[in-house]
Amino acid sequence: MAIYKFGAIDVGSNAVRLLIVNVMENGDEVYFKKASLVRLPLRLGFEAFTKHELSEAKTEQIMHTMHAYSHLMKAHEVQAYRACATSAMREAKNGEEITKRILKETGINLEIIEGKEEAEILYATQIATQLEANKPYLYIDVGGGSTEVSLFLNEEIIASRSFKIGTIRLLNNMVTQATWDDLESWVKEHCEKYVGLSAIGTGGNINKLFKLNNLQKGEPVPFVNLAYLYDELKSISYEERIRKYNMKPDRADVIIPASDIYMNIMKWAKSPQIYVPKVGVADGIVRMLYQEFKANK
Repeated sequence: MAIYKFGAIDVGSNAVRLLIVNVMENGDEVYFKKASLVRLPLRLGFEAFTKHELSEAKTEQIMHTMHAYSHLMKAHEVQAYRACATSAMREAKNGEEITKRILKETGINLEIIEGKEEAEILYATQIATQLEANKPYLYIDVGGGSTEVSLFLNEEIIASRSFKIGTIRLLNNMVTQATWDDLESWVKEHCEKYVGLSAIGTGGNINKLFKLNNLQKGEPVPFVNLAYLYDELKSISYEERIRKYNMKPDRADVIIPASDIYMNIMKWAKSPQIYVPKVGVADGIVRMLYQEFKANK
C-alpha cells in the first residue's frame, strides 16, 4: 500500500482551517483519510466587509496562525500543500500585502481565489460521483462572504455562479434586495425544468444543522426539518443556542443567516431535501493535489 500526505489551508471569512489528509492507494482503490483538522475562528469578514481592510491586530492573528500551520505541515511531513483565501481576503484592500508578508515570514504561498475557482475546488470533492447518476443536483456552499451555487447533471456542471451573499454580510446588513433578487432569478431560471431537484449543502452551518437533525450519514435533511429547526433557533437567544445546542460562539450567530440562505435557495429551486456530505474547500484542494501528483508522477 502506498501512502501520501497532503495539506490544505482554507482562509475563509469566518474561520481559517488546516486539513491534513493521508491518501492511501491499495491497488486500484484510493482512500482519503483525515489525519488532522485545525480550525481557528479568526472571523476576517467582520473587518473585511465593513472596513474593507484588515487591522494590524487581525493581521497578527493571521500571521500567528500561518506560522503554526507551517510548523504543523512540516511536522506531518506533507508532500504538497495549497493555501487558498476566499471572499474576506478578496475584499480587504491590504489582502495582497498580507499574502506577501505571509510568504516572506512563513514560506506559505496563500492564493486569493475568485468565486468561480472556489466553486471548481468544491466540485473537485467529487460529491457528484457519490450520488445517483442521471439525476440533477443543486450544489449550495454558504460562506461568510459569498454563496456558490452550481447545478450539475451526470457529474458535469451545467451552470455555476458566486453571489455576494454570506452569513457575515447578512449579520452586518450588507446584502441588498437587488442581490437577493439576482440570486432568486438565477436559481429559478436554471432549476425550473427539474422536478423534485435535490440540493447538496456544504459549509460549517449546514453540517451543524444536519447534526442537530440526528440523521444517519448519507440521509438527506427534508426542507420541513430545516424550517422547523430554523424557527426554534431563531426563537431563542444567542446565549441559549450555545447552551442548549452546544454551539461554538462563532457558530451560534451565523447559523441563522446561513439557514436563511439555504432555505431560500431550496424554496426557489423547489428542492424538497438537501444532502450534507460534510466536505469543503480544503477537501477539494486535497483531491486536486492528489490528482496533480499522480499526473506528474
